[in-house]
Amino acid sequence: QVQLVESGGGLVQAGGSLRLSCAASGRSFSYYAMGWFRQAPGKEREFVAAVSWGGRTGYADSVKGRFTISRDNAKNTVYLQMNNLKPEDTAGYYCAADGGNHASKTEGDYDYWGQGTQVTVSS
Repeated sequence: QVQLVESGGGLVQAGGSLRLSCAASGRSFSYYAMGWFRQAPGKEREFVAAVSWGGRTGYADSVKGRFTISRDNAKNTVYLQMNNLKPEDTAGYYCAADGGNHASKTEGDYDYWGQGTQVTVSS
């Protein structure tokens, strides 16, 4: 069992930055791939970024070059550094853990989910 708690969301102006954190508790965090997804009002949840336990990363095209996912296994934490934020990045951001280490874009590959943190980008 893995519990995930996100933090770091907030209100920021377009062009600004935020860093989201996802603290994990439970066993064997270092063996899980971790992902970030987001969901805007009235839209389906979408993939943002993922990192395997070995550090391999993947990103949605819409955030490449602006967002960076990283993990600190010693702290059981995964981060999402978001730069040059745009109003269309406004959404609830969710952290997820994948025991199969797929680090995929597919929600169904993830076993555990956090409650989310809200990011609002004003124009």
